[in-house]
Amino acid sequence: MTKGEYRVGINFNPSADDTVGRIKSMASALIDFIDGIPVPAVDSPESAMHSNEVARLKALAQTEIESAAMWAVKAATKPPSQN
Repeated sequence: MTKGEYRVGINFNPSADDTVGRIKSMASALIDFIDGIPVPAVDSPESAMHSNEVARLKALAQTEIESAAMWAVKAATKPPSQN
């Protein structure tokens, strides 16, 4: 299982909803793509700051995608109001 698949819970789709599956598949692919962005090697204090910043930005992007997938799944599966 890839990091993206794990993060979005690719195997959790109790209703077997195709839209939910597609949302999770696309989100997991983007998380995995971002995971492949290289973090520069550290060989000085300045490069350590840059390396840490790249890693931080990757983590933020992945977290936002995970959140977006969750909200998209909610939108796709929200039942009509009973009012």
